[in-house]
Amino acid sequence: MRLTIYTDYALRVLIYLTANRGKQCSVGEIADSYQISKHHLMKVAQDLAAAGMIETIRGNGGGIRLIKPPHMISIGDVVRRTESDMFLVGCFDPAGKGCAIEGACILAGALKEALNAFMAVIDKYTVADLMTKRPQLVQLLGIPALVVNGETVG
Repeated sequence: MRLTIYTDYALRVLIYLTANRGKQCSVGEIADSYQISKHHLMKVAQDLAAAGMIETIRGNGGGIRLIKPPHMISIGDVVRRTESDMFLVGCFDPAGKGCAIEGACILAGALKEALNAFMAVIDKYTVADLMTKRPQLVQLLGIPALVVNGETVG
């Protein structure tokens, strides 16, 4: 199984916003940090906003920011939202023609069990769980330090 680039980008946006303590950021800033397409991130941001995970702010000084707390954003929910299908093989597709060995094939059941196990594991994790190495993420992404009352806050 392989997740699409779209899902990867959605997770990257959520990681960036969470590492940046939910502060408003521009899509361009996020794209530059990851060295990925701003155009693709715009589409991702629209989908995350439609899902109620982030807010988009239009106009001069606009951007995006988290509106759902990171501990309430399940990685499994993000994957389900951003993957167009989870059909590991053609016989999983309800619109498919069926399979010549349907009824005698054990493989489909084994693959369905594996997919369910995969989803069960990622359902245990939230975006907040991805912040255990926040200082390293902030440094690698080039996120400016947060300064409160003249002091840098970790």
